[in-house]
Amino acid sequence: MNRHALEVLDLQGALDRVSERAASTLGRARVRALRPSTRVDEVAAELDRVAHTMTFAADRPGWGPPAIPDPGSALARLKVEGSVLDPAEMHRVGDLLEASRVVAEALSDESGISLVVLRRRLPALTEVEAAIRRTVDAEGEVLDSASSDLRRIRTSLRSAHTRIVRLLERYVADLPDRFAVDDASVTVREGRYVIPLRREGRGHVGGVIHDESGTGATIFVEPPVAIDAMNDLRDLEREERREIQRILRTLTARLHPHAGELADALDALVDFDALHARARAALEWRADPPEVLASPSEGLRLVGARHPLLLAQGVEVVPYDLDLAPDEHTLVVTGPNTGGKSVFLKAVGLLALLAQSGVIPPVRRGTRLPVFTDVFADIGDEQSIAESLSTFSAHLERLRELVEEADAGSLVLIDEMGTGTDPTEGAALARAILETLTARGARTVVTSHLGALKTLDTEGSGVVNASLQFDPERIEPTYHFSKGRPGRSYGLAIAGRLGFPSALLARAQEFIDDGAASLDDLLERLELREREAGELVDRLRGRDEAVARREREVADRAAVLDEREKRAEREARDQARRLLMEAREEVESAIRDVRAAGAEAIDDAARSARRQVEEAARRQRDDAPDRAGAEGPIPDLAVGGRVRLPGGRSKGRLVELRDERAVVEVGGLRMEVAAAALQPIAEVEGARGGAAREERVLERGWSGEVPDAAMEIDLRGLRVDEVSLALGRGLDGAVLGGLSEVRVIHGKGTGAVRSRVQELLRDEPRVADFRLGVTGEGGAGVTVVRFR
Repeated sequence: MNRHALEVLDLQGALDRVSERAASTLGRARVRALRPSTRVDEVAAELDRVAHTMTFAADRPGWGPPAIPDPGSALARLKVEGSVLDPAEMHRVGDLLEASRVVAEALSDESGISLVVLRRRLPALTEVEAAIRRTVDAEGEVLDSASSDLRRIRTSLRSAHTRIVRLLERYVADLPDRFAVDDASVTVREGRYVIPLRREGRGHVGGVIHDESGTGATIFVEPPVAIDAMNDLRDLEREERREIQRILRTLTARLHPHAGELADALDALVDFDALHARARAALEWRADPPEVLASPSEGLRLVGARHPLLLAQGVEVVPYDLDLAPDEHTLVVTGPNTGGKSVFLKAVGLLALLAQSGVIPPVRRGTRLPVFTDVFADIGDEQSIAESLSTFSAHLERLRELVEEADAGSLVLIDEMGTGTDPTEGAALARAILETLTARGARTVVTSHLGALKTLDTEGSGVVNASLQFDPERIEPTYHFSKGRPGRSYGLAIAGRLGFPSALLARAQEFIDDGAASLDDLLERLELREREAGELVDRLRGRDEAVARREREVADRAAVLDEREKRAEREARDQARRLLMEAREEVESAIRDVRAAGAEAIDDAARSARRQVEEAARRQRDDAPDRAGAEGPIPDLAVGGRVRLPGGRSKGRLVELRDERAVVEVGGLRMEVAAAALQPIAEVEGARGGAAREERVLERGWSGEVPDAAMEIDLRGLRVDEVSLALGRGLDGAVLGGLSEVRVIHGKGTGAVRSRVQELLRDEPRVADFRLGVTGEGGAGVTVVRFR
């Protein structure tokens, strides 16, 4: 890949920004070392690995890879037979094993083949890891827990140190005052315990002098009384070193067979850290993996593309879309200075380089990027004083190089093409270069101010115009990319904004070539029409959104009204059911009154009235609102007349008509229903008084509770004349509760209650059949009743 292009497009700067998301130094170095690949399979596979890691990272927003240690030469030494790692190296290997285990556990649920392959490279050496943690700490010290012998030796060492210090403290306390040093205390010199002493006391104490003060007045002496204890201490220290060496040698021997696995695990961890950094960058960019094309001949498409270094700076970036068909080889971008053309040009090249380096660039779904075999760029000031080259000469040198080397697999980027010399000659040379590159099939993107290049976009030429839009009223760029037409330079307009005299600008306008002026006028009219069309589209889109919003509001309100209607109907049915049960209570009360008067002959009439009320209550409970009749023509209804409600069973009086809705009063309760669902009925003179009595009863209102449904009706202990009322209430509850059968417990006794029960059941229309209970049900003391 052309090194100059990599430098001017600042691929390294982009990789450095991506690497900041890695968790380890090794991971950051791995990202910074990425370079573009020209193999399609490698690029596709690497972007696929990053895409899988994006899914992994998105599912675990608070998770990050553990710190990966740099074991240095430890892994290489492990491969050498008989080598022994020092405690610090051993601890770094333990950190490596811990990081390997943590990442392997995190990847255990992954199904992406690329991450599965990576997880298989992470060994699970939990016992060795635990042994290392018991042996050494982060400071590189061997722990007492490394072995029982080491713990015993160190315990003895601590005791020996204590004995020596106490011995010397007593010795100092017994020294004559003329030899003692004020505030003297036991100290250490050259690894041995000593006491401070005045020089004149040297002969009195004897022993070995290990140090003296700056003035020489004080000497530090190891007295003879401590020599034997110090020798014992030295023996324990040597024993400690031998035990530590044995421990490290044993543990190193356990690691030796896994030297290759550990080296591979380190590489896998660094690889995952680099993958995770690239995945995090893509997630922060809200990027989508691009489709990788095998060849530039298949075209190029960028969707929602943004320059990654601008994103890193936190500036607002206007995304752009670029679609080059297979037969569109050259893109000529024109427009004013400060319009963003150079940034656009660099972004096209940098996005391609990042993708081929295994980094998902900041693009959106639908992007299709070919794999380029090389990238050439002529951007910026190329002046070279050392080589005595002017800017124009340096540009020519770069153009010569790319004309010689670029082919159908290349991406060519040229900024401000044709400038730096006579405009006529510059335009001629630029046109010749573009035609050569286009004929060769190279994907070429150039920016220019030359009007001559705007006319190359002809049918079948392979050249297409484009521009970055500019606001002519505010005289500032919008950075919106537009393919298909060239841009205007706005040079005179910008000069006017900077304060040039209007007379001077008018004079300059006269010098503009008629053809160029005509093209600018055409472009100005096109820009005006485009703005008008865009504003119209925005208004229409706003209207569509307003209509859609109102439709949603209407639908929501209709749903609310529908729910209210359903709730009102449910409440109306419940109220009607309660009122009907009140009527039943009234009937029962009348029966009790009549029986108290001794009028047994009234039982048949009471049962008949009870059945009518129960049947009405059951219908009110079971009948759902009938909406089928809510459509169609409204019948001839008269306010005050009687009507039949949906379902054909309930009747009421029409109170009010409201368009297609009607208010109907049923038993003192008013409800609103569809007028088309009502059926007018004629008043029948002299109708049976039951209905009238029923209405009078319902008008009183009742707050009692509906009888509870129970599987058993217990009549034990009741007299024969009390059976009718209790049995009736029990059957009411069972019917209203939707039970299919019920057990009537009457006991055996004389059989009088059982006979009365069966007599009442034979006359009960709700009962399909009944039988005495069998063994396990209560036998002759129970009657099992099954409802219709």
